[in-house]
Amino acid sequence: MLIDGHGRAVNYLRISLTERCNFRCQYCMPQKPFSWVPNENLLSFDELFLFVKSAMDEGITKVRLTGGEPLLREDLDKFISMIYNHNPDVDLALTTNGYLLYQTAKKLKDAGLKRLNISLDSLTPANAQKIAQKDVLSQVLKGIDKALEVGLGVKINMVPLKGINDHEIVDILEYCHSKGIKVRFIEYMENSHANIELQGMHGKEILAKIKEKYTIKALGREGASPSFNYHIEEIDYEFGLIDPHKHDFCESCNRIRLTAEGHLIPCLYFDEAMSIAQFVKDGDIQGASEVLAQVLRDKPKENRWNEFDPNDENISSRAFYETGG
Repeated sequence: MLIDGHGRAVNYLRISLTERCNFRCQYCMPQKPFSWVPNENLLSFDELFLFVKSAMDEGITKVRLTGGEPLLREDLDKFISMIYNHNPDVDLALTTNGYLLYQTAKKLKDAGLKRLNISLDSLTPANAQKIAQKDVLSQVLKGIDKALEVGLGVKINMVPLKGINDHEIVDILEYCHSKGIKVRFIEYMENSHANIELQGMHGKEILAKIKEKYTIKALGREGASPSFNYHIEEIDYEFGLIDPHKHDFCESCNRIRLTAEGHLIPCLYFDEAMSIAQFVKDGDIQGASEVLAQVLRDKPKENRWNEFDPNDENISSRAFYETGG
């Protein structure tokens, strides 16, 4: 079992497979050009698996693949198969913008993937294009349908933004209800790479939008999940709200993050990291395990963000496309 410096069991590993993305979302990396340096310093899937295998053997029971956009990583299904074949019981999930899902969903399912979180910020083509800076909606909706068709578990993530898609909160909730899938509304996480003109919505404001039409009942959190769940009585539907500005989910945090270049990160909202890259390139899993042990000791008790304050200068410099949001 993996235990951090505050006595919390850590059993959840999030792996960012690439910082590349085929969207340029306003809240993530709107100014980054679509052209890239030819070669990222990525660990190979064999190198990543060397660490992942050891981490699973030491107590990791949940692995989530993120990005950037992980579906841009060639032969992703083979990496999924490596993880699944080592431990078929691992909770193996992936976070995606959904754009390439129509072509890849069946391969991912057949390889052993169990669940998907898919970003869907608008049901209006023009609005979706404004947010992603690309015409994406029809392809994403096709991807969602394909994922459901092949039997993958699906959850939807929406980031409500004032004056952009805040009027679509109920629309997306009702779309998800019609598909039999859960939506989680995520407060915009301020970061130095986003469009500086964006204004996120506080969780209370998101709930107020829903309350204009529905009666909701607070249910609480499930385990170590950062999502606080609510139930809508009129349609018997459950949705979630992720409020990163609070610390109330930090006390049960069970996760650690690994970037595509081999940096282990103890907390999404902290910039400290230690590299395992050279160790896994050398096949030195003992050295990588020692780095992991140190990162666990350094894992903070709680994130640095305060309750939502538009004047709060504590804005993360972490590029979420490098670490997974």
